[in-house]
Amino acid sequence: MNVKTIFALLIIFSIASCSSDKKDQPKDGPTPIVKVFNYKTFDLQIGDLLFQDGDCGSFCDAIEKVTFGVDGARLSHVGMVVPIGTNALAVIEAVEKGVKVTPTGEFFNRSMDGDNKSKVLVGRLKQEKQSLIPQAIRVAQSKVGSAYDSSFNMLNDSYYCSELIYTAFMEANDGQPVFELQKMTFKDPDTKATFPVWETYFKDLGIAIPENEPGLNPGGISRSPHIEIVHAFGKPQGYKK
Repeated sequence: MNVKTIFALLIIFSIASCSSDKKDQPKDGPTPIVKVFNYKTFDLQIGDLLFQDGDCGSFCDAIEKVTFGVDGARLSHVGMVVPIGTNALAVIEAVEKGVKVTPTGEFFNRSMDGDNKSKVLVGRLKQEKQSLIPQAIRVAQSKVGSAYDSSFNMLNDSYYCSELIYTAFMEANDGQPVFELQKMTFKDPDTKATFPVWETYFKDLGIAIPENEPGLNPGGISRSPHIEIVHAFGKPQGYKK
């Protein structure tokens, strides 16, 4: 497997930051016990945003060093709750396989804290933006099957996780952004040097590192004045509540 393939499987971005559903796998030893979390302890609503502290090994550890969410939470992924069928919910999200609809159980069981609770915070749009939800869902659903945005370019037709949410609500709001773009960074906040993982990644892609280009991340969306955190299933790293 070449370097490009490895990074494509585990892609997470220091500002766009969408956690992979892949994890570092042990090379030998017994198969880890899979813990199953019962997420049906809180009534989700259609349009809720699910902010996740992903568990994908050293790559998530690197991006979470520079990605801070609400109340200090280290958040590396976000998806939106959507209806499926006549009486069920699912999560629409952008991951390395592209934009897809994921069963809620699969989403919640990706990452657990030490108490076997899913490291997910539930963000709910405040009343003044609730009317945008139906159209935002239609926009997001129209993107299902689109490719993952591996270059983190806001101007193409592919999407990373927070870009999908940004686009869905912007289009629902007559082209006016609901969430704020920021300058992207790929640098270690301690050393001010670009993380080696991203140097290798963009070199392999054959493109320049898009330092300071516009983008956004799950942590930034979670701090939006239009979002209220209404529930914490578990405790993301750094979360102070």
